Amino acid sequence: MPRTRTPSSKHHAVYSTLLREIQDGRWKEGERLPSEAALVERFGHSRITVGRALRDLVAAGVINRRAGSGTFVERQSHDGARSFGLLIADLGDTDIYESISRGMMASPLAFEHALVRGSAPANLTPGDTARRDERAWQLCRQYIDRRVDGVFFAPVTVAPDAADVNHRIVRALDEATIPVVLLDRPITPYPDPGYHDLVGIDNRRAGYVMTEHLIQRGARRVIFVRQPHSAPTVDARESGYRQAMNARQIPFEQVHGVRLDPANPAAVRAMLRTYEPDGIVCANDRTAGRLMHTLKPLGVRVPADVRLVGIDDVEYASLLPVPLTTYRQPTEQIGEVALSMMLTRVAQPDLPARDTRLRCQLVIRESCGRPS
Repeated sequence: MPRTRTPSSKHHAVYSTLLREIQDGRWKEGERLPSEAALVERFGHSRITVGRALRDLVAAGVINRRAGSGTFVERQSHDGARSFGLLIADLGDTDIYESISRGMMASPLAFEHALVRGSAPANLTPGDTARRDERAWQLCRQYIDRRVDGVFFAPVTVAPDAADVNHRIVRALDEATIPVVLLDRPITPYPDPGYHDLVGIDNRRAGYVMTEHLIQRGARRVIFVRQPHSAPTVDARESGYRQAMNARQIPFEQVHGVRLDPANPAAVRAMLRTYEPDGIVCANDRTAGRLMHTLKPLGVRVPADVRLVGIDDVEYASLLPVPLTTYRQPTEQIGEVALSMMLTRVAQPDLPARDTRLRCQLVIRESCGRPS
């Protein structure tokens, strides 16, 4: 199945279209744009949506709104070029962040700005999870020393003292007056919203949708499987699983969140013996892929014996031995929106913190079987 672009927020679609047209020369420097009413009619969205897109363009320095006169294209100058750091300690070791980074660089907003990846110390390898906190802190210090204009930060999750590391990093960036936009997850536990901008997906909804889909396919003994030391986003996904099971009035004693290494045959065998699942919601596609490879030598067929689903739709999900049903994150659009949020934050540092969640898409493949 070809990968399709999932639409992001309506106002961002208007924002991107107008920005692209200005950059392509449809409207020249100093030229007046169509009225807000004309743009409402053109895009078919509400006045509030169009107005928000125009305000974001003003914040990004692309247009200027003059009371009583209209909206005009600003002089486009490279004097405002900025550099932004990517503080992703597991970039290259976690599947979604490369795509998010590509989305930032492909955004029309990135044409005059630089995205800096930094460099981890030579003695730290991407798979060295025990020292990922050290990698994150050194990247933070690099960006402070370079005086970047903002940092995109994916909080550390698997390090033993991840919470302390994350707070240490944001405190250092705050003290250096460097704006932060969080990617995928907050640094504070639910329900604390934190005080930094965040862009990601509704992970609770993701867990709910995938659980409900398995039940609709005929599964009756559905469990949720995650790896130990997972990110807070996985907590939200498991919460969505439990909410879906409760909505179906499935007895509490049949609702199970299981933590195990999906590549460990003994652990998987024990899980099968204990819970006898006919449906498994995996916390993400990586867990689902490893579990699928472990189930086959154990003589468990997917989907004949157990229906399997994941979340994320990483690139290899459709290439697994049984193509995986999953919930597609709009990762490139997350990157685009994150860059837009960062530019607005730089221009308007006193704005309240924003939490933006993009919609996902259910992608049905063979691993969930046919409906009963």
